[in-house]
Amino acid sequence: MTTSPSRPVRSALTAPQIVAKLAQMQDWRLSGDGPTLAIEKTFSFTSYLKNIAFVNAVAFLAEQADHHPDLLVAYKTCEVRWRTHDVRGISNTDFECALKVDALLSDGDTSGPHIG
Repeated sequence: MTTSPSRPVRSALTAPQIVAKLAQMQDWRLSGDGPTLAIEKTFSFTSYLKNIAFVNAVAFLAEQADHHPDLLVAYKTCEVRWRTHDVRGISNTDFECALKVDALLSDGDTSGPHIG
């Protein structure tokens, strides 16, 4: 298998590594089992448009990282779920992307994402 120079080689984290990293994250939790194991967090907003602005900001970050989450979008909430499909588990990239998503909202501010 040949890897692309622009795409990092990822490997699945062990259970202790996942638990240790998750303990450092606010409100992220494990979900799924086996090949569907993921880290996820639900974000709540004060309006539909603020939620959609957040979804678009997450999509932009995902494209930049070439790592795309599963998103469950409802009226004023968005559930973001990260897992690394090619390693069938959770990788460091999932945690890095989760931190970037958290950084979109400063101090739990639900007025909308802050980009830049």
